Amino acid sequence: MTERATPAPSDPTRTVLLRGGEVHSPADPFATAMVVERGHIAWVGSEGAADAFAQGVDEVVDLDGALVTPAFTDAHVHTTSAGLALTGLDLSEAASLPEALAQVRAYALARPADRVLLGHGWDAARWPERRAPRRRELDEATGGRPLYLSRIDAHSAVVTTALLDLVPGVPAEQADGDEPLTRDAHHLVRRAAFGALTAAQRAEAQRAALDRAASLGIGSVHECGGPDISSAEDFTALLELARTHPGPRVFGYWADRDIDRAKALGAVGAAGDLFVDGALGSHTACLHAPYADAAHTGTGYLDARAVAEHVAACTEAGLQAGFHAIGDAAITAVVEGVRAAAEKVGLARIRAARHRVEHAEMMTAATIAAFADLGLTASVQPAFDALWGGEEGMYADRLGAERARTLNPYAALLKAGVPLAFGSDAPVTPLDPWGAVRAAAFHRTPAHRVSVRAAFAAHTRGGWRAMGRDDAGILVPGAPADYAVWRTAELVVQAPDDRVARWSTDPRSGTPGLPDLTPGTDLPVCLATVVGGREVFVRPQG
Repeated sequence: MTERATPAPSDPTRTVLLRGGEVHSPADPFATAMVVERGHIAWVGSEGAADAFAQGVDEVVDLDGALVTPAFTDAHVHTTSAGLALTGLDLSEAASLPEALAQVRAYALARPADRVLLGHGWDAARWPERRAPRRRELDEATGGRPLYLSRIDAHSAVVTTALLDLVPGVPAEQADGDEPLTRDAHHLVRRAAFGALTAAQRAEAQRAALDRAASLGIGSVHECGGPDISSAEDFTALLELARTHPGPRVFGYWADRDIDRAKALGAVGAAGDLFVDGALGSHTACLHAPYADAAHTGTGYLDARAVAEHVAACTEAGLQAGFHAIGDAAITAVVEGVRAAAEKVGLARIRAARHRVEHAEMMTAATIAAFADLGLTASVQPAFDALWGGEEGMYADRLGAERARTLNPYAALLKAGVPLAFGSDAPVTPLDPWGAVRAAAFHRTPAHRVSVRAAFAAHTRGGWRAMGRDDAGILVPGAPADYAVWRTAELVVQAPDDRVARWSTDPRSGTPGLPDLTPGTDLPVCLATVVGGREVFVRPQG
């Protein structure tokens, strides 16, 4: 038997006892120790009981008071794009148009060999100028080179003349204009831009994203690929990398109505960003009533009939279906389509398939009830509210304050019994699981807040349940040994209703605590991440 202070097992084939910490487990709310054997949790319990295991294990790890939790699952990621934002041009922190153009100029000078310059993250709604970069400004900043620069929501982009010259088929009204490209024009230039990546550039970006995820306690990610988002080569390369690179598990969703193609690529579902509409920031989310700041209702890509056909086909093939739907009209189309599919194949089969809806922002009482009835999972991103919510945020600009206050109603969804799975949509918002839990618990609209415990469950077990797995995302005997070790302050129980919070901190309640996520407090620091009993991240000491 060996002992060490590193807070993770060194070999997944060894039997390891972790002790002297706080273990977040429904099996024992006061657990301080855990045994890991052959990649699974073998036992969870108290320090006194741990003595009985100490002599029979291969290794003992001293947690030194650290917190052990299930590893997070990020249920919506674009891995290559997230990695490019980490390794390349990220404009999400640019405070003005001139600052963004200066960053573009510096990046172009620093990357003379790139066939196409790629950047992401500009948000004119937060700039004093309140407008996107114009094409001539980008032509000047890049020295006339091809550039693709996606808006923060990734549903529109600005490009240079040189990139447009490489992409036939862009409609003249967009190619000749000076507004950001949307819809089919955007899909065409995005496909060309990402197609210019070399295999080495792609692998570098994917490794960077997976390594960052592991360093944040993320043990699995749901990759949301598709023909309008990335490429089959990108998708399969990521799945292959994940099989050999120490890091999070990667479960791939391919957004394609060709379900045979999705299966052939190794996808777990013909789902993810199968677009029913676009995004609010780009004025492409599909609404029932016009935007407050534009005289139209956005863009619809699929109607209820197309949704029904896809859901029925996936259900009969034993494959998960799913859609990207943000606007209320888009969500209505999804609900109507899934109901029609249920009439064809049976409601029980629809519920058992656990089909998903990504984002699901503009919900109503009727669509929430329909999600619950149809067994739909809402795969949502709490950081969206933190970034764009509030009385003066982008949502209020696009919809007016009254409609904006209805967005992302997590409390109502949970109350109705709708399963939630949390994610980031990285690179739209950064990989930041504790930040997402905080954003849900301290939603900008108080009525939509949920307890930290419920938010944490949505970002751990919720991601596994969204794939049809009920045996993972928790630290109980038999579950996969996917966990993270954290340095954090005192554990508490936080809930929107202070009476519940006070009761839950009473030891008699048996409610395991979690870190204090009150805005302004430091978030937990990941010391180690373990996937299947194998350490994929250990924070350097010092």
